[in-house]
Amino acid sequence: MTLRLRLSLWYGALFTLVLIGIALSSLTISVRENYLTVDRVLQGSARLVEQGILSYGRSYWLETDTTEPLNEGIVLVLRTYDAKGGLMYRSVTDPGLPETRPEDPLHAPAPPAYLDVLPLRLPGTPAVDRGAGAFGTLRLPDQRWRRYVIEVRKAGKTVAFVEALTPLGRTDATARRQTRDLVKLTVLSVAVILIIGWALAGAALRPLQALIGTARSISHHRDLSRRVAPPGGRDELGQLAVTFNDMLGSLESAWASQQQFVGDASHELRAPLTIMRANVELMRRHPHLSAEEQQEMLADMDREVRRMSRLVEDLLLLARSDAGDNLYLQPVDLAAVTREAIRDARKLAFEHTIDLQGGDRAAPVRAETDRLRQLLLILLDNALKYSPPASAVTVRLDAVPGGWQLCVQDRGPGIPAEALPHIFKRFYRADPARQRDLGAGLGLAIAEWIAGQFSARLRVARTGPDGTTFCVEFPALDAPAGPAVVPAPGQADPVT
Repeated sequence: MTLRLRLSLWYGALFTLVLIGIALSSLTISVRENYLTVDRVLQGSARLVEQGILSYGRSYWLETDTTEPLNEGIVLVLRTYDAKGGLMYRSVTDPGLPETRPEDPLHAPAPPAYLDVLPLRLPGTPAVDRGAGAFGTLRLPDQRWRRYVIEVRKAGKTVAFVEALTPLGRTDATARRQTRDLVKLTVLSVAVILIIGWALAGAALRPLQALIGTARSISHHRDLSRRVAPPGGRDELGQLAVTFNDMLGSLESAWASQQQFVGDASHELRAPLTIMRANVELMRRHPHLSAEEQQEMLADMDREVRRMSRLVEDLLLLARSDAGDNLYLQPVDLAAVTREAIRDARKLAFEHTIDLQGGDRAAPVRAETDRLRQLLLILLDNALKYSPPASAVTVRLDAVPGGWQLCVQDRGPGIPAEALPHIFKRFYRADPARQRDLGAGLGLAIAEWIAGQFSARLRVARTGPDGTTFCVEFPALDAPAGPAVVPAPGQADPVT
C-alpha cells in the first residue's frame, strides 16, 4: 500500500468518524425535538380540558373540530373517562380509536416515543411526567399513537380522566426519511472526501515523488551533479529537499575526492613500480653487467621499495581514518616525545642542525606515543626538506593558556599564498616539479588528522621568504576531551 493511499484512507476514516458523530448528534437532537413538541402539545391540550372539567363540569375543547392540523402540524383526539374508567366523551376528530384503560399509563408510563426511531440514543433522556399525568403509546396496525392521560381530582377524589392522543405516523416517517437522507449524505460526503484526500495527498507528496525520481536517476546514471528543485515552502518536505540536495553535494564531493585519491595513489604507486620493472628488465636482458652497475640498480630498487612501503603505510592510515577509527589516548610527556623525535630526525639531517627550545620541563598531554612521534617527524621532515643546506631548524615548546604549543620553524622559501588553502589536502604539493624529492604529499594531511585525534590544532603560524613556522596547540591534560569524530586526513577545511 502506497503512502498516498494510506494518507487518503486515514484522512477519509478520520473525516468519516467526525462526520458520523456530528450527523448522528444533529439527527438525534432534531428528531427528539420533534417528538418532544408532540408531547408538549398533548400536555397543554389535556390541561385545558382538565381545567374546563374542574371549572364547568365539561370542556368546550371536546366540541372543537381538530380535523385540520394545529400550527405545529399535529392532529388531536380528545377523550374523557369517568372515575371508573368508562368512556364519556370523545372529540369529533376521533377516527374510531379503540377504548383504552386510562389508568394504565399512570401505572406504567411509556418512555419517550423517539427512542424507537433514533439510530443513536444520546444521554440525558427527559424524565417521564409522573405527576397527575403520564404518557403512553397506543400501537395500532397502521401506525403508533402517542397519548397523554391526566387523572382529574377534586376534593381529594378522582372525578374523571382526560386523554389526549395524536398519530405518530407522519412524525415517524419524517424521522426515518431524515435517517435515510443522513446515510446517503454521509456516503456521498465520504466518497467526495476520499477523492479530495487522494488529490491533496498527491499534491503534498509531489516533492517526495521528485526526490524518488531524482534518486532513481542518480542510481541509474550515476550522475551526482543532479539536484532536486525545492518545493518553495519551508515545511518538512522543503527541508527534506534541501537536506537531500546537501547530501547529494556531500556525496558528489566525496566521490570526486575518492576518484582523485585513487588517481593520485595510482600515480604515486606507478612511478616506483615502473622504475623497479625497468631495472629488473634491464638486468634480465643484460646479465653480464658489472657488479658496480648491478649494485647501483639494486640500491635504486631498494630505495623505491622503501618509498613504496612508506606510501602504502600512509594509504593504510588514510583508509583507517576514513573508516572512522580513533586512537587510544593516554597521558604522554610531549617534551620527552619531542626529544626522541628530534634524535631520530638528526640521523637524516646531515646538512642541517635542529635546535630545541623550552623542552627541558615536562609537558603532559593526552595522546598516543607512536602517532605523536609520527606527527612531529612529519613536521621535522618537511622543515628539513625545504630548508637550504647548512641551515637550522628550530623546535620550540611553550606553555600557553589552556595547554601547550609546539612550533617547528624552517629557513625555506615560504609557502605561496595560493597554496596555503590546499597544503593539508591529500597528494598536494606546492612545488610539483620537485615531487620526486618531496614525497607523495600525504604528510601534512596525516599530521592534521593525528592532531585532530589529540584534540589539538595544527596551523601555519607564519610563512615568508625567511621560512615557515608550523604550530600545534595541545590542550592541557586536564582539559575536556575533544570531539569523538575527527575529519579524515585531507577532508577537513584547511587550517591556517
